[in-house]
Amino acid sequence: MIDVAAQFGPIDIYLFDQILRGRLGPGLTVLDAGCGQGRNLVFFLRQGNDVLALDPDTDAVAATRRLFESLAPRLPASNLRQEPVESSTFPASAADVVLSSAVLHFARDEPHFRGMLFGSWRLVKPGGLFFCRLASSIGMETRVTPLGGRRFRLPDGSSRYLVDEAYLLELTRELGGRLLDPLKTTVVQDQRCMTTWVLRKAS
Repeated sequence: MIDVAAQFGPIDIYLFDQILRGRLGPGLTVLDAGCGQGRNLVFFLRQGNDVLALDPDTDAVAATRRLFESLAPRLPASNLRQEPVESSTFPASAADVVLSSAVLHFARDEPHFRGMLFGSWRLVKPGGLFFCRLASSIGMETRVTPLGGRRFRLPDGSSRYLVDEAYLLELTRELGGRLLDPLKTTVVQDQRCMTTWVLRKAS
């Protein structure tokens, strides 16, 4: 019997879907732009991918470093950096796959959001994949309270920077990316909406 939890860790189910589609195989360089404690990296570390990661939080980086040391001690310490994605020291086109899971909706305002988004996109190689999960107003438009600057109060009491379908499509065009999947949104009852946005960068 396969120990799924050990093999994949507490991975985002929508990222797992990309693995099932064969888009995230061995041999690819994977960069988690806002890795937190590394929950989306277990599979890639076990699979032998060249894994890069960054996060501005000290505790998050410490936890992810322990994960690196446990599952992939071959990787150099410089593959994990404590820094914000909008001013990352990783070189442009550093990775075949860049992950941004539950990161962008913490933007303070639109300039901060765009800084994080374009900072993440800069790291994707030509022809590479950008996987993003972020809070949106899609499906809950009448349940969120505007606070200004695309920030909203959600029914769960939190405040987030929210995108909508039109804005994501506009950003897709601005980035010069191509949607690999239609936008997919999960509505969490009486709490929030989370949208999956997957792009291919032009070669």
